[in-house]
Amino acid sequence: MGLVARAFESAGVPTVSLTSAWSITAAARPPRAAYVDYPLGHTAGKPFDRDDQRAIVLGALRTLAAPHSGEIVDLGRTWSDDDAWKDRVLRPGGASGGGDATGDERSERRREPMWQNDDDRVAAEARHEAGPCGECVGAE
Repeated sequence: MGLVARAFESAGVPTVSLTSAWSITAAARPPRAAYVDYPLGHTAGKPFDRDDQRAIVLGALRTLAAPHSGEIVDLGRTWSDDDAWKDRVLRPGGASGGGDATGDERSERRREPMWQNDDDRVAAEARHEAGPCGECVGAE
């Protein structure tokens, strides 16, 4: 969406992207973005919670007043009082220690890079000799 937003902006149409994926949005670098700490698919608010949805939309619209700096504005919205929901969607196997009802069997996420093969590692290291690349924004 960052590319689409930049195209609209270059035509004089202000944009704001709603996101719940900070690192992906940082890599895409849209002109303006508003972040909520919600599960993917619920970026515009909790189902049937009109007050929550309204607060998100109004917060996103307020970001239109800012110049297009590429900054991601945290709207301060959280899905629940704790982060237990993330166990199911972000941490493979969740708190139960194995596959759960969602069927999520992804590998554990790591901070250090992983490559498909040694050639990929060599290519990535060569790209980074001059400094971080646009693909890694927010990953450092």
